[in-house]
Amino acid sequence: MHTKYVREAIGMRALSPAIWGVLALSLQLNSAMAEPPAATAEFRTFSIGNLEAIALNDGSLQEPNDGKSFIKGQTPAAVAAVLKSGGVPTDHFEFSIQPLLVRSSRRVLLFDTGAGGDFGPIAGALLSSMHAAGVDPASVTDIFISHTHGDHIGGLVTPAGVLVFANATIHISAPEWRWLSGMNADAAKNVGIAHLDVLVKTITPKVAPFKPDSALIPGVVKAVEVKGHTPGHSGYLIGSDGHTLLYLGDALHNFVVSVREPQWQNAFDTDPTTAAASRVALLARVSANGQRLYAVHFPFPGVGKIVKQDTGYAWVPESLH
Repeated sequence: MHTKYVREAIGMRALSPAIWGVLALSLQLNSAMAEPPAATAEFRTFSIGNLEAIALNDGSLQEPNDGKSFIKGQTPAAVAAVLKSGGVPTDHFEFSIQPLLVRSSRRVLLFDTGAGGDFGPIAGALLSSMHAAGVDPASVTDIFISHTHGDHIGGLVTPAGVLVFANATIHISAPEWRWLSGMNADAAKNVGIAHLDVLVKTITPKVAPFKPDSALIPGVVKAVEVKGHTPGHSGYLIGSDGHTLLYLGDALHNFVVSVREPQWQNAFDTDPTTAAASRVALLARVSANGQRLYAVHFPFPGVGKIVKQDTGYAWVPESLH
């Protein structure tokens, strides 16, 4: 993906990559890199105890390994060595986007909504993937937003101000909602939000702010605060009785670098120091307790675990059929 796709999509000419999350707003990719194909409908089904879950492909983003667009404070050569050790290209980072849908006995839950139409053909395939999976957007009863960067909330509202999921309550942590509501247009564009006024006005009647770490649907969804990425960033623990899945939001971004070098700071985090400490603590915790994870930006479909190795941590994806 080249920078021009995102800039043309949201009408920008200059961006500040140090302010915002996993969005391809500062890309300067080598011209030899091929343009990725348009996102296609894709889904994977699996279970969380007695809950039905569907990983929904929305597309993917890329950032160059240039020492500033994603990882900062490290040389591109040092980063390339880590990427090489993980068996992936060394000149750029790849970030999948996969919202998660969960069905309980009475509700249809959607975790984040992807990029919507703001990023051109490289993302925004959520509705196509839902259609392929046989899910009607009107059936969604609850949306849980991890944080308000454009690749997570872009699918909430059309540019004309129409709710995409008209029957859903939108759950956002209270600190995150205050942050979004208080943004100006320039700040919003720098986090990938193209139509701030339309977005906020349209979703306000549907928003249900919550206190961090709240039990939102007892026995089904509990918010898990993970500090540093944005002012009110939240993961979600889904399920109960030993059958749970932790939806990570942007607690981790890249399945190689974020896992093998969690202490490295990145330009996507509002508070890079706090975010790095959160990553280190999170990896120690989930590797020790064997928590099953849903990683929004890891390779599709993003279900797996973190394991401790002699040299650090590694991502072990779960095979879904």
